[in-house]
Amino acid sequence: MKKHVNIPVFIPHLGCPNDCVFCNQRSISGTKCFDEGMVPKIIDEVLLGISEGTETEIAFFGGSFTGIDRALMIRMLDIAQGYIDRGRVKSIRLSTRPDYIDEERIEILSRYGVKTVELGIQSMRDRVLSASNRGHTAADTEKAMDLLLKAGFDAVGQMMIGLPESDIDDEIFTARRICEMGAKGARIYPTAVFAETELENMRRRGEYIPLDTEDAVERSCRVMQVFDEFGVKVIRVGLCENDGLHTDSGITAGSFHPAFGEICAGRMYRYKIENAVKDMDVKGKKLTVSVPKSDVSKAIGNKGVNREYFIEKYGVSAFSVVSDAESDFVTIS
Repeated sequence: MKKHVNIPVFIPHLGCPNDCVFCNQRSISGTKCFDEGMVPKIIDEVLLGISEGTETEIAFFGGSFTGIDRALMIRMLDIAQGYIDRGRVKSIRLSTRPDYIDEERIEILSRYGVKTVELGIQSMRDRVLSASNRGHTAADTEKAMDLLLKAGFDAVGQMMIGLPESDIDDEIFTARRICEMGAKGARIYPTAVFAETELENMRRRGEYIPLDTEDAVERSCRVMQVFDEFGVKVIRVGLCENDGLHTDSGITAGSFHPAFGEICAGRMYRYKIENAVKDMDVKGKKLTVSVPKSDVSKAIGNKGVNREYFIEKYGVSAFSVVSDAESDFVTIS
């Protein structure tokens, strides 16, 4: 498979008049303002560091791209299309809200090399969407997904863990609906409390209790299992770390961890290993796990946590992970 690289162009909060309780896009993207004239420079600088043969995609992230001023949206698409026409990038990706997808917007996107549209679904429970002041309904998401798929776009569903009034059952339901609606990929974001948001005010008033990292990991992994069951690729788990996240304008509470995705990947491997050894006598024996080379660190777990877990809980004398996809997943000796 070719290596894939997104060239992110962040458009913070443009096109989104709604104020979701959790949202401070300027902190999330690390971008305080948008300079249209800088877009080609941003793209060119990233392209300089990309090796030949890499599949590249210009990705308009950060705001609700299909909700920005029409003329600006078309100018951005024209810029991106120029790179496609010159053979420098493969396609265009964008993120937006479900209620900013309709026939007219679909028609515009269809004129360009847009391949993937990421929808900020967040939840498929109207009660949770309302508590988050999301400004759209689950029905809006269903309609948007239907329009996108009928037009031939790939759809990615973005969802959140730990929103106000949400529980694990709501999140599993959301993940299942994302799969059933036909998404080809998913992103999972544990809710973090950003400064200068209503969610921060809710927390201070005692109306919202953020998830700690352990709860967020467990709930995210439960959701990841749903996507795995349906064969839907999870593109990312957790926010990207950037310089703004731990300042006064960044995260003030909640389940942000710079290695959150790695922790979840390790926890998922723990589940798989436990399932494989549940009927084995492993106490006092050496447990060897064989995985593809790319998964060795995942199977070991963040900071070797899986090694410690199986030695302490199952009493194995040693725990090792080897790069050998052809061998049995687990062996005891």
